[in-house]
Amino acid sequence: MPESVLSQASKVRTEPVPSDPQSLERGVRQCLADKAAGNLVGLWLLIPELLRLGVWDLLCGWTGRRGEYVEPRLALQLVNEAALCVTGVRARRTLGQRGFELANGLYFLASDMAVHELLAAHTVAEAQGLQVALGKLRRASGHFRGNVLAVDPHRIRSYTKRQMRRRRKDPDAPATKVAQTFFLLDADTGQPVCFTTGTAARTATTAAVELLDLAAEILRPENALVLVDTEHFTSELLDNVKQRTQFDLLVPMSARQSLIRELRALPAETFRPRWAGYATAKRTYTPHNSTKGPFHQYIQRSGERAEDYHYKAFLSTRDGDEVAELAEEFPKRWHVEEFYNAEQALGWDRAGTGNLHIRYGQMSLALIAQAAIHQFRKRVGAPAQSWDAEHLAKSYFSGLEGDVRVVDGDTILVTYYNAKDAALLNKSYADMPRKLRAERIDPRIPWLYNFQLDFRFR
Repeated sequence: MPESVLSQASKVRTEPVPSDPQSLERGVRQCLADKAAGNLVGLWLLIPELLRLGVWDLLCGWTGRRGEYVEPRLALQLVNEAALCVTGVRARRTLGQRGFELANGLYFLASDMAVHELLAAHTVAEAQGLQVALGKLRRASGHFRGNVLAVDPHRIRSYTKRQMRRRRKDPDAPATKVAQTFFLLDADTGQPVCFTTGTAARTATTAAVELLDLAAEILRPENALVLVDTEHFTSELLDNVKQRTQFDLLVPMSARQSLIRELRALPAETFRPRWAGYATAKRTYTPHNSTKGPFHQYIQRSGERAEDYHYKAFLSTRDGDEVAELAEEFPKRWHVEEFYNAEQALGWDRAGTGNLHIRYGQMSLALIAQAAIHQFRKRVGAPAQSWDAEHLAKSYFSGLEGDVRVVDGDTILVTYYNAKDAALLNKSYADMPRKLRAERIDPRIPWLYNFQLDFRFR
């Protein structure tokens, strides 16, 4: 346990501060006695969602420390920083003395070095274990349906100075260093289940195999359909999914000229018209080098006249209804792009280091922030429910003026002034201890020394 932590005292100055349990409690209680005010008090609206998710136990488990120590609190600072969509060195963020530190159960703002040391002390396996534990909690909370899943790569621009393979976003773009990050989403709810990341040298097949292993621990699937893109069309992946997982895979086949010629040569009676300009066919197919085939090839034909026909083929590990899977299920894969557009500002839009265990830790903690924000969105409703993470952070978590004080000896009262949607927020967050007890959730906040939390809107 570190006896002191390097804090960001100001934009230009860092200083060590005591971080033993007694000093932490004394510092936090003093800040509460002094009262706090600022425009980051809106972040306290996420605390009930963190309690509902059981996040504190997750952070204590990941850090391997009990709640009175500093490590889980530093991890919570990273969760809240992700929720605020802040990036770059902490000296430029000016998060201090605005209600942010107290939300983390700290009386100081931890510096870059303190956070780096926290992340560097944990392995990739520990970060993946955190994802699995969070995923199980989210599954129990109804965030996933687990019937249709989508896998897609998210190539994050990397600013590491290391020598590494470069990739092009498109043929005309310059090659850049990227971190190969793959997310798996529940395609029905649009919520992330887990992710895996690596260097630009990692292949889509190896990443997908690891990702499905994580998802299997979380979801306990029974023939869930996994939708992937063309770059995942490999015999190795198809064989792996069919042999050793309980998932089914649906993948588009590469539109090579040889395949198109083969599809055009099929007899007309092979295809069954479904509606105007659309017909389908299904047959068995074994890809080159596959040892676990045959699989099921779904073929769709678009166009009314023979000279206008366009063909596209998919390969599936199960004998399903090709019309339902191609017309209804496969388009859900685009929810992954919607997820990236809405949530990447949480910390998935840039990679500042090539140390994978640090990246895994930071991104896994951001996954916790995303889960809490998802629950917050459901409570605030439209139109904020459809806002992206950055817009939501600016409007609520860093956009509400308020103050924090202790009342009645055991309750922290957060007062917001002239908050937008005050009536809706009041309905969802006023009298919070009673609401949490009604949900059979302990309203005491363990990182704030078992104070309860309530909200008031003026």
